Amino acid sequence: MSGAPVTLTLIGINLVVFLLAQVVSTPVLYDLMLHAHSFCTLPGFGTGVGDQATCVAHGGTFSRGVADGAYWQLLTSVFTHQELLHVALNMFSLWMIGPLLEVGLGRARYLITYLLCGLAGSALVYWAASPILPTLGASGAIFGLLGALIVLFARRGLQIQQLVVVAVLNFVLTFSNSQISWQAHVGGFVAGLAVGAVFAYTPGVRRRGLQWAGIAAVAAVVVVAVVVRTMQLN
Repeated sequence: MSGAPVTLTLIGINLVVFLLAQVVSTPVLYDLMLHAHSFCTLPGFGTGVGDQATCVAHGGTFSRGVADGAYWQLLTSVFTHQELLHVALNMFSLWMIGPLLEVGLGRARYLITYLLCGLAGSALVYWAASPILPTLGASGAIFGLLGALIVLFARRGLQIQQLVVVAVLNFVLTFSNSQISWQAHVGGFVAGLAVGAVFAYTPGVRRRGLQWAGIAAVAAVVVVAVVVRTMQLN
């Protein structure tokens, strides 16, 4: 792991945010999570839509959503966990997958892959999940790393059977548990396949410039998806 400083840094950030989440107030934690619309959580009555003044007046917890201007949640949710098992499993997966990709891609391209896959997962959550259902966790970004790793292994003629089996088993688990955000996993994985293909199959002539153009195109798709969804919700 000494040769994978970006992976270690990402793990460190996730762990620090997890520890902070144990001590910060509920409104601050909700502001880190991803949810499309503002919502109000009233003690004993659950979560629903409501304006801030009414929510606070009745002793509820109010939080803005992405469609209401909290765009940072698309990224902060990727680094946020509430439960110890959740963060432990995600960080173990990152520790297993990350160094391979970091060495193969280089630090800058690896970091961009992680962040872009995380954002792509958030974008699909934004589109397909309940507008007031908070979502959090690094698994979308990690699924993206797995997708990119499969493509890079295939391009280099390496065995991908084990990676494919891991991906299939994780998707079976994803769709068999209603508490898991399939949107984040699918969005991150598809983005990982796309980013991996950009890095693996870009031709040699003007390769660097074409790679960055391909990454910009993937990022543009994510941005457009967020903008269009925001227009729909508003």
